[in-house]
Amino acid sequence: MVRLGQLLYRQRTRKKLSLDDIERAIKIKTTFIAAIERGEYHKLPSPAYAKGFVMNYAEYLGFSKGEILGLFRREFDEKRAYKVLPDSLTKQQTFPLRRIKIQESFLIIGVLLLLFAGFLLFQYRSAIFPPALTVSSPKDGATLSQDITVSGHTDSEATVLVNNEAVSLDAKGNFVKKLTLFPGNTEITIKAKNRSGKETTVTREVNIK
Repeated sequence: MVRLGQLLYRQRTRKKLSLDDIERAIKIKTTFIAAIERGEYHKLPSPAYAKGFVMNYAEYLGFSKGEILGLFRREFDEKRAYKVLPDSLTKQQTFPLRRIKIQESFLIIGVLLLLFAGFLLFQYRSAIFPPALTVSSPKDGATLSQDITVSGHTDSEATVLVNNEAVSLDAKGNFVKKLTLFPGNTEITIKAKNRSGKETTVTREVNIK
């Protein structure tokens, strides 16, 4: 039984037409024309293109639509022609997708655990770390008058002592303490202590005129 592709090939060669001649005439690439002649319909862009290409090619060679359409329908199995991968491979594709979903789940769980650990660390940082303490005034080694101002910043929940005297904090942890000191070299001790007993100490040596 002569196949459609063989019939088209014989007619083309009988008319001494090359694949390039056909491409120029009906604007179908030579690769598609060759695929039609070999019966490799799966190499055409889609089922709709397959039928259109075959009909145009056949009509150009002088065949009627009726005689070609019957052969085409007999040979062309859309599902089989466009089934690129076997069932065994398509089934295996589910495994990578499942593996990706598992990896995404572990990633999300890991991020949530990190966030939870960060929250716990923030909530209970006072039990682990001493409070931060910054003294902005006076500067170490400064020469000052008898009336000086000690100021700085620490955790808002800490207790601050300046030369063992308690100092109040504002809502942001800032503090200011006025001192009157005797002339000479003097050491000022600033301490910040949290509820867990963790303590940070900063000293300033100043010269009082």
